Order: sequence, then structure tokens, then C-alpha cells
Amino acid sequence: MMAAGVQALEGVRVLDLSRVLAGPSAAQTLADLGAEVIKIERPAVGDDTRLMGPHFPGGTGELVNSSAYFWAANRGKRSVAIDLANAEGADLVRGLVAKADVLIENFKVGTLERYGLGWRDLAAINPRLVYCSITGFGLTGPYRTRAGYDSIIQAMGGLMSLTGEPDGQPGGGPQRAGVPMIDILTGLYASTAILAALRHRDRSGAGQQIDLSLLDVMVSSLSYFAVDHLASGRVPRRTGSRNPVTHPSGIYACRDGRIMIIAGNDDQFRRLCAVLEMPALAGDPRFTSSPLRVANHAALDAVVEPAIARRTVLDCLTAFEAVGLPAGPINDLGQVFADPQVQARGAVVHFDDPDLGDVACLASPMRMSQTPVRYDGRPAQLGEHTRETLSTLLGLGDEAIDALQARGAIG
Repeated sequence: MMAAGVQALEGVRVLDLSRVLAGPSAAQTLADLGAEVIKIERPAVGDDTRLMGPHFPGGTGELVNSSAYFWAANRGKRSVAIDLANAEGADLVRGLVAKADVLIENFKVGTLERYGLGWRDLAAINPRLVYCSITGFGLTGPYRTRAGYDSIIQAMGGLMSLTGEPDGQPGGGPQRAGVPMIDILTGLYASTAILAALRHRDRSGAGQQIDLSLLDVMVSSLSYFAVDHLASGRVPRRTGSRNPVTHPSGIYACRDGRIMIIAGNDDQFRRLCAVLEMPALAGDPRFTSSPLRVANHAALDAVVEPAIARRTVLDCLTAFEAVGLPAGPINDLGQVFADPQVQARGAVVHFDDPDLGDVACLASPMRMSQTPVRYDGRPAQLGEHTRETLSTLLGLGDEAIDALQARGAIG
């Protein structure tokens, strides 16, 4: 499925030294947009996610290209196996840096400096380099040496205090978001910052270091919850699936299943009341505005819930769509990928893998009219492009590469 024409980032070379999710997803976005991405991996081990489940049918937990986790963030890259802790291996990376535009890394603070691969070391080799450092807590501050994981950041950064049912309710208590959203958001911020830094470099000729932390991303993503707290001192509480600023909102039980409904303004509330054949409810003084409906949500639900429970999911969705009321079914992943809108938008792309055959993966959500996303590279086998890359970019012959491999510098 290779897109025709020049890609948006064609000619940009990225060294991806990151592992797991945030950094690799940023590099994958750049690859989708046409950058040449060279993934530097540990010999014999590779990215941590190569060994993480779940594995595709036919794959195993052995070091093969069968991890769904790895496939989710590593398409379109070339894999080069280099031992950074080996002096010759670090020299190879420095050689590649001289020919690169971007480097992405997510090592603990100070690790790459020990190998002579820190920002200052590499900027001296290539002053035009954009060096993106992704850490749990940032390069400064009292927590800078701590390891950071998505779930820990969700807890520390306030997301879990806002997610889940209220205390005292069935299943009440803080909850982790099911998808590692902070890793994913960090990857998006990283790719955005890298593009901005490349734009600055194109104008000035100077590269720069990007200092991006999971905790910073988490805190900045608290949005209006945080702005209200900073202005008022109020500490928001968990409201489950109910939207804290409008009502009716949340999950409602129909006769044969459940749906999500949001009446986001007074007009939508009036339409909901009409569909439920209780138009007088819209004039009830307890429910005439969003703040009143939120304050009296329990009384409102006592009326709305029985009316919805008498109908089927299909009946509700059909009636709500007819009047422009936002609602949707609670889909599992099987239902998501069977949805005609998801299918029409091309949410799935396929790759042919030499070991696994046809593999379905998620497409990028970016739809661009002139420089569409490309999908011309499956996730690489560990070290698949080591020899070719060292030969092409560094001019090394077979004998030199064999010697490096014998000494453990490469895989």
C-alpha cells in the first residue's frame, strides 16, 4: 500500500534508540509521514516489546517478530542491532548520527552520557541534530532519575483520581485507563515537537534537544479540570461514565444492552425528552439548564432510566440519530472493527510477514490529500538491516562488518 508521490518527510533520517511505546510510536508517526527511520536495537534481545505478549497466532514468546505490542509501534522502520555499551558499537552510532536529522531516545537520565551518546556529545558531531529525550519525569527536578511507567504516571498525575466510579458506589475507587494513553499522548507530543524543531532547523541551521516527560504530558492533559482547580481550589471527584458538566450523560441500560448518551446542551435535552415521549420534563425547573441537571442528576436519571430501559439499543440509536442527539453503543473490539464507519475510513492495514503471513494492523488516523501516509514497511526482524545500513551509510565492507559482529559490537 505504498502511496505515490513525494512524502511529507521524505529525506529526513531518524535514529530511533527508544523502546516500548512512547518513543517508538513517535518514530512510527515520522515513518508514516515518509521519514527514513533506523531503529537501533540491542543484539540478541531487541526492543523489550519483542518478548511481550500478546503474540499473534503461530508466534511464540521466543525472540521472533510475533508480538502484537511490537507491531503496534514499529512499522516502516529498519532494524539495526548495535550494542551501545560496546565502544565500537557506540562509535557506529556516532557515525550514523553524523548522517541523521533526528535521534529519539528514552533511556534513564545519564545513561547515554556514559556511552558518549548524550546530547552535547552528539551535537558536537552534528549541530543540526534534533535530539528528543523522553523520560518519565524529565531531565530536571527531584524525580529526574526515577523510572516512569504509564500506570504510575496516571496515578501521580491525577488521571486515576478522575477515572472510575465514585467512592461508595459499586466498583468505586480510582481506575487506570485501559489503554496506555499517556505513553500514546507522549508519542504524539514528541512527533509534534520534532517537526517543530526541524522547521526551526530549516530556518536557522541549528538543532536542539527536546526534553519530554510522561508526567509533564499527563499534567498538561488535565485540561479544564486542572484550570478550574487552579482558579477555584476545588478538587474534582470521580463521576464514572457521567460527564461532570452536562446531563443526562453516561451509560444507560436498554432492554437488550447498553448505550452511551450525552445531551450536551439545553436543545439536545429537549430533543431527548421529546424522543422519550416526556416533553414536559424539559420544563421542570430542576432541569432547565446544564448546571441544574448536573446538580440534580440523580432525580433526572430516576425519570430517564426507566424510559430508556423499555426500548432496545437499536430503537434508541435510531430515534436519537433522527433528531441529532449524540449516542453510541458500547462496542467491544470485535464490534468496533465490524462497524461500517470504521471500515469505510480504512482503519486497518495489512502487511505480509515472511513468518506470520497476512497481519492486520491499525492505520494512522491522519488523512492528507497531498502527502498521504504510507504503509510500505512491516515491522522488521531484529537486526534485519544491520549489514545493509552499515554498508550503505558508513561504507563498511563485509569483512569489517563480520569483525564487528565477532567482537560483539553488532548483532
